Amino acid sequence: MCRSVELRQAVLARNDDGARELRARLLARGTAVVNLLSSPGSGKTALLEAELGLARERGIAVAALTADLATENDAVRLARSGVPVKQVHTDGLCHLETGMLTGQLAGWLPEGTRLLFVENVGNLVCPASYDLGESLRVALASVTEGEDKPLKYPTAFGLANLVLVTKADLAAAVEFDEAAFLAAVARVNPGVEVVFTSARTGQGVGALLDRALAVLDGGRVHRPVMAAAPRHGHGHEHGHEHGHTHGHSHPHADAAAEPS
Repeated sequence: MCRSVELRQAVLARNDDGARELRARLLARGTAVVNLLSSPGSGKTALLEAELGLARERGIAVAALTADLATENDAVRLARSGVPVKQVHTDGLCHLETGMLTGQLAGWLPEGTRLLFVENVGNLVCPASYDLGESLRVALASVTEGEDKPLKYPTAFGLANLVLVTKADLAAAVEFDEAAFLAAVARVNPGVEVVFTSARTGQGVGALLDRALAVLDGGRVHRPVMAAAPRHGHGHEHGHEHGHTHGHSHPHADAAAEPS
């Protein structure tokens, strides 16, 4: 058991070192990475497709890399937006790692790209432990998944710089308890902004793009409490504090639930 833990720590430490290098290199060329984490079927691809289309309408140079164990389905959908898209097959691996991302970007990412959206493998466990050199980490959950999702997956939501709730148009139909969800988010990540979205109705579409551009332009980013805790000598260093709001958003999730 001890040997297994040591190996895992070494793998994560090596990944974090690579992530810091990748983040610095991309930011130096004017590109920020947005890492999107969610469970399968959350509506992540639909929302990202809408965000990419909006970016193209606004003339903002963006690209997307989507990871799956198999199929090209998500890449085909995202490519409809008209922006550069690349599919990554993980060959059974449940998450992306920095080395994999770096290899995929070599010779592909167009010059002048301002934002690179990375749609991680649909999984709220493994991807949460791996920094990909992102400047903004986003955790998504749909209203159909239940209000306690953040409590069940505290690392994924606890390390997020932004939380997006998808399929908000179905909230009433599935009797989604918004207050309970916000309280759950606040327990694992006090102060993080929560934005409700619907790719179907357009609610909140553009919030992700706006937040990512603000980060690229030097805006302050929410720093999760969990990110400040040392992890095998390496912590996530890409978080700061911010207070943007957009539409149906909650800049502090539930301030009353924050620890004193």
